[in-house]
Amino acid sequence: MPVKPVITNNTPLVALWVSGYLDLLRQLFDEVWVPQAVCAEFLAAEPALRQAALEASPWIRCMSLRNTQQVAVYIGLDRGEAEVLALAKEHPPRLVIMDELRGRRYARRLRLPLTGTLGVLLLAKERGLISAIEPLVEDLLAAGLYLSPEVVVQALTLAGER
Repeated sequence: MPVKPVITNNTPLVALWVSGYLDLLRQLFDEVWVPQAVCAEFLAAEPALRQAALEASPWIRCMSLRNTQQVAVYIGLDRGEAEVLALAKEHPPRLVIMDELRGRRYARRLRLPLTGTLGVLLLAKERGLISAIEPLVEDLLAAGLYLSPEVVVQALTLAGER
């Protein structure tokens, strides 16, 4: 039986790339699927650098939807988030990685297994891939990723760092 995919949205992908920890996804999940709209979003800024990052990460697979009409169901989401959910409906995932609140609400309603960037860092610490999440969280915040202070405190508490 094939392993269920891990599907990510753009924000976690960018956050881990900017902080230099993109390879955590490979170490945790072996392969990560990214819908075409998310690939396009990822490549929209710094395209040469980001294309090189994707080429150096063959375990990140840009995937096409079988039914592109399904994207219209997710009202209020951007195209990337909607494609993540549509891809998850086509290929039931073992995990969806998404930070945006609206997209997470839809994912919960669809009963999809869900985490965000901080959840990935917590899992990496749990598996011994990193020793602490706080320095990475600081890097993410410095790079411009918005993380609510409450969520940061909760993640640091779960990591035993508060």
